[in-house]
Amino acid sequence: MNFITLFYDTAAELAQHKLRTFLTLLGMIFGVGAVIAMLNIGKGAEQEALKMIDSMGLYNVIINAKEFDKKELVEQRKHSAGLAIRDGEVSVAALPFVTDFSAQKKVETYHIFSEFGSSDGKAVGVSPNYFQLAHFQLAQGRLLQASDNASFKQVVLLGANTAKQLFPLGDALTQTIKINHLWFEVVGVLADPYLGKNEFQGIKLGTEQDQVFIPLKTAMHRFASTEMASEISSLTLALNKTVDSVVAAQAIEQLFKRRHNEIEDYELVIPAALLAQQKQTQQIFNIVMSCVAGISLLVGGIGIMNIMLATVLERTKEIGLLRAIGATEKDIRIQFIAESFTISILGGLLGVVFGILLSELIAIYSQWAVMWSISAILLSFSICAAIGLIFGVYPAIKASQLDPITALQSD
Repeated sequence: MNFITLFYDTAAELAQHKLRTFLTLLGMIFGVGAVIAMLNIGKGAEQEALKMIDSMGLYNVIINAKEFDKKELVEQRKHSAGLAIRDGEVSVAALPFVTDFSAQKKVETYHIFSEFGSSDGKAVGVSPNYFQLAHFQLAQGRLLQASDNASFKQVVLLGANTAKQLFPLGDALTQTIKINHLWFEVVGVLADPYLGKNEFQGIKLGTEQDQVFIPLKTAMHRFASTEMASEISSLTLALNKTVDSVVAAQAIEQLFKRRHNEIEDYELVIPAALLAQQKQTQQIFNIVMSCVAGISLLVGGIGIMNIMLATVLERTKEIGLLRAIGATEKDIRIQFIAESFTISILGGLLGVVFGILLSELIAIYSQWAVMWSISAILLSFSICAAIGLIFGVYPAIKASQLDPITALQSD
């Protein structure tokens, strides 16, 4: 029995019972489709998480000044002056794994407008290396420089959304905008990172696209600060890539506790720990979905075995006739295994198509990120093919062991 003859015989037999074959295929189709969709969505979520973490800096630790009501703030300031630039300088000097720092100060913003429009964004003063540590990219112009900060220049870098609001026609460079009572010259516009979500593990992301950035010293000396407010709003500490971020954060926290007299008027954000937490959550999701998909494939395999056993009973005379004209037990086994294997292969192929369509539908209606994974397609298809072989063995053996004479005499 050559391969071509075997293929035609198998196809002809399955074609005689189209509805039964299709119903047998459904378990394999849903199982393979679920595996592909789950892994594609998981891979997309992982890439999206990396992209969002990159906007904070994977090897950074961010320290934000906490906000208190006036009564609490008065009590806090008796013991701690709040977050300051000096905290960053001491961190670099005292901790060998802290390689650099940047500082940010929020400006109490009343209005921002240009000749062509207005924005409800916020102004933020930043040190010159802020954008390098946060890995922001430019769309136009230049970043803020050390010379701008040193000379208190009134220059501004716009977030992508703010630039669209202030300059709908797109020509923002060298234009001027007014922030509260001061005029600033636009020297650059940030590129929009197109983050899929504006929040990650409870941390707001993408807010820089709704902000305007000015030199830190300009913000500190040319805008009024709230009474008893911290010198700066936030610090970003850059870590050596060889150090564990969580361990480094523990040392940083101990240093800040000493500097702030055990007053917790700040909070730490560790991007690497957030990413690890996201991966753990995603892993649990993958395991649960894999179990569901595995059960579906298992049910499909049982369906194949059930149909093949029914086929053995249905084709008892045919088996007896084949044995009578010279077919061996091996030929009968191969014939039935080929049929179950063909069902699984066909189910696997249709499952791949279904998985791709399902991934696209989920991406469209739920706004989840999807990234195609060739390994996911190959893995699910291989498992499907293996299940077809495994669950087809017993019916094939049962068919091959039928007594030819008894089979010919059966009704």
